[in-house]
Amino acid sequence: MSLVRKHSITIRGHRTSFSLEQPFMDALRDIAAERGLSLAALIAEVDALRTREANLSSALRVFVLREAQGSAARQADAASSG
Repeated sequence: MSLVRKHSITIRGHRTSFSLEQPFMDALRDIAAERGLSLAALIAEVDALRTREANLSSALRVFVLREAQGSAARQADAASSG
């Protein structure tokens, strides 16, 4: 079981914090690296797209989930066409 940890980051010139389990942080770092972005830049993108009703922690978890789902779908498509 992964404990939730609080993280602080500066995005668009202001300090903010969010709480995530380590596997989500690891996935965010991997996604940022794959895209050639800093972790702060990726989190700023997610923050900019989220609805104000969703907190940043939840938005980041949903983002990681959607990325994983998209990756799985792309792999399935590649396997079925190749």
